[in-house]
Amino acid sequence: MTHRVYKAIALGCFAVAVLTASSANAAISVIGSGIAEDCYKAAEFGGSPMEGITTCTYAIDETALTNSDKAATYINRGILEARNNNPHAALEDYNRGLKLDGDLGEGYVDRGASEIVLKDLDHALADINQGISLHANRLEIAYYDRAIVDEAQGNIRAAYEDYKMAVQLAPDFGLANEQLMRFKVVRKSNASGA
Repeated sequence: MTHRVYKAIALGCFAVAVLTASSANAAISVIGSGIAEDCYKAAEFGGSPMEGITTCTYAIDETALTNSDKAATYINRGILEARNNNPHAALEDYNRGLKLDGDLGEGYVDRGASEIVLKDLDHALADINQGISLHANRLEIAYYDRAIVDEAQGNIRAAYEDYKMAVQLAPDFGLANEQLMRFKVVRKSNASGA
């Protein structure tokens, strides 16, 4: 009988994975055009995080938004705060957005990424699982982030499976491919013959 054993090459991988957790976020689109859409574009497509945060803040404070768009704008500003290396501010925005609309799977996944950075792994895992159960738009990010938590908690097989799922969902997802390449699948035979 053979058993599969999953081994990760240990090269400070958790530290590298934590740094990349907040770089892979899922922005939430808003209805229509205007300043809230500009906030979304800044979160989704990059640019200066500070300029994006200013844009999002203006959209939240100075424009009339539906609850759904306001929730999305908080989540998008949280993404920009995370990119600006401010995970505490990001968490505040994710919490505000999810309080307005608790069905935003991306918000849970993004909040989980900030919790990874803050090494709050139990909450990160719960949030990421919630995002997966709500069918977040970019599930590959959710599986990637969950793999980081799995690995940090010593569940190497689950980490391997989650990185693998991230790559299956998005074959060109470079971060997940890089992490997956660290793993080797080794078949061990049971010496007792049982």
